[in-house]
Amino acid sequence: MNIEDRIISVAKDTIDTESKAIANLVDLVNEEFAGAVNTIFNSKGRVIVTGIGKSANIATKIVATLNSTGTPAIFMHAADAIHGDLGTIQENDTVICISKSGNTPEIKVLVPLIKAIENKLIAITGNRDSFLGQQADFVLNAYVEKEACPNNLAPTTSTTAQLVIGDALAMCLLDLKGFSSKDFAKFHPGGSLGKKLYLRVSNLTSLNEMPQVAPNTDVKEVIVEISEKMLGVTAVVEDNKIVGIITDGDLRRMLTKTDNFAGLTAKDIMTYNPKKIANNAMAVEAMEMMDKYGITQILAEENGKYCGVVHIHNLTKEGII
Repeated sequence: MNIEDRIISVAKDTIDTESKAIANLVDLVNEEFAGAVNTIFNSKGRVIVTGIGKSANIATKIVATLNSTGTPAIFMHAADAIHGDLGTIQENDTVICISKSGNTPEIKVLVPLIKAIENKLIAITGNRDSFLGQQADFVLNAYVEKEACPNNLAPTTSTTAQLVIGDALAMCLLDLKGFSSKDFAKFHPGGSLGKKLYLRVSNLTSLNEMPQVAPNTDVKEVIVEISEKMLGVTAVVEDNKIVGIITDGDLRRMLTKTDNFAGLTAKDIMTYNPKKIANNAMAVEAMEMMDKYGITQILAEENGKYCGVVHIHNLTKEGII
């Protein structure tokens, strides 16, 4: 077997092993899982997620997922907890402890301390009979038959299982809270996902010049307006209403058809009934319209009145595209 084939074979075996382990988790979700979710949902405190080694890395991801979906969470490293960081845990907090074996030295020291302050303890472990499994109020079974590592040593399948259990917890809590796309946007205001959920056309039109000409405006003035406003387009407006649009493409087509455009006006070269969008519409809707009609600008209006232009560059700059 050549090196390329070997690489492909190992990669496929890894994915196959982990996917089967994840599929097996479905049968391990039970009433105890539901009890853990309800405990967190009804708690007045936060979720403290702890672990050591690779499990600690998974804990940080679970914390990030919980926070981003409306469940306040904090990461606490198990080793640091027994050297001063135990104060992270407050009276009403629920603690999630992650450990494949459930018997590591740090866990054996930490768990009695958590129990002593009477916080609810949820274990994510592959060993229900471990020290952690025996002490926890709820055990979320993350058992895997073997690691994807050929030596069955490097945490691979086991950490993937822990991660999936954490995602399942977060999604159950999201469902119970009725966490909506608007809520998601509040927690992701700077990301492209969030912007797709809250950024409106009005936020973009306000950034641009507002090119406009009247139907009887001389073509020379139309060219100047498009050039000065630098959006490659101008609206043709009458009584504050959009009656047409002229793009730089329209100007190029005009020049190929005539050598003398003296006497021509905006209404002679404009496109009637152009594509428009409401100024209070979501920016992502503008993107969808541009994509559907193969255009790079779209005019915005509010209550039938011209409000400005959204350019594809606005969408790109904001990360919508």
